[in-house]
Amino acid sequence: MRTQTVVYPGTFDPITNGHIDLVERAARLFDRVVVAIAESQKKQPLFNLGERVELSQQSLLHLENVEVCGFSGLLTDFVTDQGSNCVLRGLRAVADFEYEFQLANMNRAIKPDFESVFLTPAEDLAYISSSLVREIASLGGDITPFVAPAVAAALQQKFPA
Repeated sequence: MRTQTVVYPGTFDPITNGHIDLVERAARLFDRVVVAIAESQKKQPLFNLGERVELSQQSLLHLENVEVCGFSGLLTDFVTDQGSNCVLRGLRAVADFEYEFQLANMNRAIKPDFESVFLTPAEDLAYISSSLVREIASLGGDITPFVAPAVAAALQQKFPA
């Protein structure tokens, strides 16, 4: 099955400039990019699913072939529902590879035609993670270099000075 749609799953709590970079790269490679935001209650996200969807939509408005939606359940089922068999995953460092490799193989065990595409963010964004951004924001630090303006404003509301 040749795919024109790639699904980029994650919790995006919150979406960062590193995530945005990967979506921009994917938007040049695929006809349609679906940013799939996992409900992921077990991770106890700072932002609820609706907030994460809204912040991601605001951060990706400049990309015409990108859609953002929330999901729960098996990723392989969601990807199939989107008319695809392909997911995008980001690799920031070698440490990410082992987990992503395991995840890719498990997804392929569930659905044999399932494919994972790995992209690396721009070098100047590779160190950014949602958890670090949340921590900096919670301590009153400047997170504006790491996230879109709407996300910075939302974090400032969660962690007023």
